[in-house]
Amino acid sequence: MAKVGILGATGYTGVELSLLLEKHPNAEIAFLSSEASAGQELCAVFPRLMGCDKIRGKTLQNAASCQSVSVDVVFSCLPHGASAEACLPFVDGGAQVIDLSADFRLGDASLYPKWYGKPHPKPDRLKDAVYSIPELDRANVRGAKLIANPGCYPTSVLLPLLPLVKAGAVGLGTVIADSKSGVSGAGRKPSLGTAYCEANESIHTYKPGRSHQHLGEMTQQVARLKPGGVPLIFTPHLVPMERGILTVLYVPPSAGVDAAKVRQILSEAYAGEPFVKVLSKSEGLPATGHVAHTNRCHIGVVDMPETDMVLVVSAIDNLVKGASGQAVQNWNAANSWIETLGFPA
Repeated sequence: MAKVGILGATGYTGVELSLLLEKHPNAEIAFLSSEASAGQELCAVFPRLMGCDKIRGKTLQNAASCQSVSVDVVFSCLPHGASAEACLPFVDGGAQVIDLSADFRLGDASLYPKWYGKPHPKPDRLKDAVYSIPELDRANVRGAKLIANPGCYPTSVLLPLLPLVKAGAVGLGTVIADSKSGVSGAGRKPSLGTAYCEANESIHTYKPGRSHQHLGEMTQQVARLKPGGVPLIFTPHLVPMERGILTVLYVPPSAGVDAAKVRQILSEAYAGEPFVKVLSKSEGLPATGHVAHTNRCHIGVVDMPETDMVLVVSAIDNLVKGASGQAVQNWNAANSWIETLGFPA
């Protein structure tokens, strides 16, 4: 049994992580942290966790006091900027760390101020981190001590896009990524824009084009496969649902590539993958309701010959495949365990 700590256990991703680790046969919860709820039991903050034996009776501590607890692995669900400071003492102490913030996703520290508005807190440690979408990076993540868990939007974009880039199926022109996210993607901290009366019965666009912070992560990963990358526009929208991301990619295909070829490339790339399903033409297109509360990603393809574009649609649960589920999958992959370990059958 691995002794596990969770930093930031009372956010949406932290609670989701607690539920997943409750079912993981190799996990023993050693500590749970929360700055706002320190001193309380997690079950008192989230009564729905009362039936979880590994969590019942666990008192929340602040992150600093957790550094003296001996653990084998730490999952950090802390905000960007705060996470790196809290994570590194555990790495230096020999623990494995999976960071769900953006602090170790960008390999170039000079890009951090552009996308996150401030200097990176520990630029000299970026070289120690391994970025991993397990289906695409498991060879690199095995044995890693510091793992950068991808963002939710990048996961929904990169899972369908990167195999196409790798296969040379993306032609000249701009790839457009249009994404719709549930309100939980904004986190649990109250804000006017995600309040019920503001978000209900409404949909709105935010940080359009090339201004969202996750674009830096997406372009970095594309450029690792294709020097210079591909032109990418990313526009997110907030929709009045609890969870889920639906991404529509408008892809200019290279010569000779149509929807059937795109579907073939994606089907071959994800053949045998337990969490990624490429839908056949007869199976239709993905929907967030089909993947909610799971670690799955569904991908569908639509031909649009009259526009010289191919439409690729993906659906994930932003809190699971887009965050906590992928973190557990990364933990499994890093330790060469079966990647479905801890997930419902």
